[in-house]
Amino acid sequence: MRLLIDTHILLWFLEGNQLLATSRHQIIADPENDIFVSIGSLWEMAIKISLNKLTLSYPLAEIVDHITSENINILPILPAHAIEISVLPFHHRDPFDRLLVAQSRIERLALMSNDKNFKSYEIEIL
Repeated sequence: MRLLIDTHILLWFLEGNQLLATSRHQIIADPENDIFVSIGSLWEMAIKISLNKLTLSYPLAEIVDHITSENINILPILPAHAIEISVLPFHHRDPFDRLLVAQSRIERLALMSNDKNFKSYEIEIL
């Protein structure tokens, strides 16, 4: 399975938060699956940290190290992703979430999120 995980899913996974269902944790931890997190999610966390809207258990640099140690791939933002954002309908106004939708579509990745707004887009949601 090729899967893009939303920011909150990433944080729940890394922190062992029980809000992440065991079945979802197993999917992310399964080495047979290709798991991706958008660089946009790291950017979103950095902005929220600087605005004191997000407090992490570890510094962001350690989070990045932990991501790579868990064999989670960091997906860059490519020109094709930006172009896809420009044609997406405005079911969702959050720029970071719109990026995830575009990346999911272009890279043909299922998206794991609890955000119900994603259901309005033509992408596979877990």
